[in-house]
Amino acid sequence: MTFRQFAFNNVIRNKRLYIAYFLSSMFTVMVFFTFAIFAFHPAFSGGSINNNALFGMGVAGGIIYVFSFFFVLYSMSSFLQSRKKEFGLLIMLGASNRQIRLMVFLENIIIGFFATIGGILSGLVFSKAILLIAENVLIIDETLDFYFPILAIVVTFISFIILFFCISIFVSFILRTKKLVDLMKGDKQSKGEPKASIILSIFAALLLIGGYGTALYVEGAAVIYAMIPVIIVVTLGTYLLFTQLSVYIIRVLKNNKSIFWRKTNMLLFSDLSFRMKDNARTFFMVAIISTVAFSAIGTLYGVQSYLTKGVKEMNPYTMTYNPSLNDSKEVIEDDISRINAVFQDEKMETKMATMELNYFEVLEDNNVIIVRASDYNRFAVLINEEELQPGKTEAIVVEQSGAVVMVGEKASERLMRNSIQLESGDKLQPTRVLETDILPLISGYYVVHDEVYELLGPPVRSDFSAVWQAQDVRTEQVIEVGRKMNQLDDNLRYKSHVVDYTLFEINKGFGPILFIGLFIGIVFFVSAGSFLYFRLFSDLDEEKRKFRAIAKIGLTQKELNTVVNRQVALLFFSPIVIALVHGVVALTALSHLFDYDLTVESSLVLGSFALIQIIYFMIVRYFYVKQIRRMIF
Repeated sequence: MTFRQFAFNNVIRNKRLYIAYFLSSMFTVMVFFTFAIFAFHPAFSGGSINNNALFGMGVAGGIIYVFSFFFVLYSMSSFLQSRKKEFGLLIMLGASNRQIRLMVFLENIIIGFFATIGGILSGLVFSKAILLIAENVLIIDETLDFYFPILAIVVTFISFIILFFCISIFVSFILRTKKLVDLMKGDKQSKGEPKASIILSIFAALLLIGGYGTALYVEGAAVIYAMIPVIIVVTLGTYLLFTQLSVYIIRVLKNNKSIFWRKTNMLLFSDLSFRMKDNARTFFMVAIISTVAFSAIGTLYGVQSYLTKGVKEMNPYTMTYNPSLNDSKEVIEDDISRINAVFQDEKMETKMATMELNYFEVLEDNNVIIVRASDYNRFAVLINEEELQPGKTEAIVVEQSGAVVMVGEKASERLMRNSIQLESGDKLQPTRVLETDILPLISGYYVVHDEVYELLGPPVRSDFSAVWQAQDVRTEQVIEVGRKMNQLDDNLRYKSHVVDYTLFEINKGFGPILFIGLFIGIVFFVSAGSFLYFRLFSDLDEEKRKFRAIAKIGLTQKELNTVVNRQVALLFFSPIVIALVHGVVALTALSHLFDYDLTVESSLVLGSFALIQIIYFMIVRYFYVKQIRRMIF
């Protein structure tokens, strides 16, 4: 048997440890290859597709590539730690340090080569489905047909072969400082009782409470200023949570006899503090990586939802038209006739309403729009809103729904404190506030009886507004109207606003960002799960010995399942639960920044990741318990 065959057989014999490393590496290769397929797609060569999407995918590919380097490096370090005894035996049999390093180098090259090939083949298998998804998510006019991506294959293969080669050289020197006695003792070396500082444990709790409290307390623009300090405080608190506070809590539970001596809790807590201390850095890294994934995807999805819902809620009409200040009556009439012509070209039946927006001197520092009830009701009928019938002695304050005020008071509060002066000398007092979007983009105004309106006198200045409402039409038709208006050469496209086309443009801009963020988030999340898998299975041999010894004194299979399930669940979900809490706080702070409820979006993102993690846990737990049970019963 040659040395290369020996290295190959080592990989096969350690497939339990290597399979997660191989699959995770293959997945990162597949994601990188997918981005390469997009980047080199023939449809992109003409430059007709969003260049920002291209740039974003290139940046995402770079992030995935850099992250893959550290991920593979960490994975190999975990393998080397779990194989100390094996290396010690090889040295006792006459293997030199150079041969050990060469073996590690060849093993990693073998894994890297097949992971690269597997990732490329997997990408080719799913490329058509991914292209179809991207075609809809990216919202592009061109079709992303399947093609054989020769350039993408070459770039991916060379990039990851170089990556695995560099890591193989780097990792092969890790064993240089290991002594034979340390290698032979391996994980049998006494670690001593894990110690936790009470002061640092309290400090960790204070950091987390302070960071969470600040993030949940600040609102508006203050969220931006508090972001960096909160991130630093919570990150430090998270590290101390796993290295100090968790160990201290376990020690307190072990000292509580009613808990420690209850059923199988002794087995659960006996070495839990050791494992929490040993895995503290892994848990910290998993928690932070998962938090980044949760927060990034939740933020992108939340901002997109905020913008799209805001546009739709603030403007309920199919199209609005607001001329420039200096436009003459003839220009306005010509603009309206051209807009109607566009609707006719698309064979869309619409109802139109127009209104003169007259400003009167009511407030000392600002003029206010006062509207006739009949004009208001003509707009309200178009969208099936309730008509207003104000009395001759009252004025109704109308404020835009969901009006957001970062600083100062709302328009309705100022309008309610003032009265309307009539030519006769009488004053009209506002009686109530109504929130609606009948007149888009106007924060607050008065609605009065038609006869009362004639007693207001001449207005300070006047504007004009026209709206169109289409019934029973396809969204694609409305988008086409917006596209035609946007392609006009004159200023009409800046004076008209088509809601569905605006939503189309927002989704078109956010689609690539959300698509890219989702892929990066999935890579981070899968990698975080893989880190936990590596740490869990690296201690498997020690766990087998422990449970085999305990089984000799009467441990039943049911009790084994209970102990292992609780132990694995604690180790598996501790960092994920912390990450979910971090994500909830981060997305809540984001909702305070925009004064917009992100409960649905946050629940969807965090719930999806939690469900994926539960499924992953069930799979890992099944194989973990199976391995231990096989050695005992």
